[in-house]
Amino acid sequence: MTTTEVLQELEKLGTEQTRKTYRRHGAGDDVYGVKFGDLGKLKKKIGVDHEMAQELWATGNYDARNLATMIADPARTTGKMLNAWVKDLTNYSLTDVLAAFVAATPHARKLAETWMDSGREWTGRMGWLVLARLSNGDELPDEYFEPYLETIEREIHTRKNRVRDAMNSALIAIGIRGGALTEEALAVAARIGKVEVDHGDTACRTPEAGPYILKALEHRRKKKSR
Repeated sequence: MTTTEVLQELEKLGTEQTRKTYRRHGAGDDVYGVKFGDLGKLKKKIGVDHEMAQELWATGNYDARNLATMIADPARTTGKMLNAWVKDLTNYSLTDVLAAFVAATPHARKLAETWMDSGREWTGRMGWLVLARLSNGDELPDEYFEPYLETIEREIHTRKNRVRDAMNSALIAIGIRGGALTEEALAVAARIGKVEVDHGDTACRTPEAGPYILKALEHRRKKKSR
């Protein structure tokens, strides 16, 4: 498929109901409204196509950019490209999708460390979301995450709206790693209390980190005992 053909297919797959949903989540006006299940089918049909991914991203269309993150090649991705893509972000939903891709690239750790300190809301959110995803792997030692717990405790209530939500997600992810980090994360969660985040006209909520960590660990324990 060519990029033009993909865009035509995206337009056909879009629905007004899905467009309305995506707009409530910040997608803006340039959106077809394609369900993620349909994007997944297109991804399988296209496969990995790094050049097309960059062309789709350049269109500025919300659905095209979501698809771009699915077909881009992590191994061929440069830090320059990711920095450019992050500067284009204007909403939290696409930020979340892009974070999953960034975490799979060789640049994830370096960029996350830079982005977390950004004063721009979507860039800062991206940094903390990538950190949360990195905490799910085994590439980094527990000691790497300890200073970020201190940063979360010290700064979460003063950061921008969606950054607070991402920091809370990172706190949960680090706590779920287990061991000493769990106890440290639970202690931080208790001290910071409830994190207030404005989710706009959506049903989304920011969970309380402590109970969420405990629930996730209990679910893991039960799953292992089966």
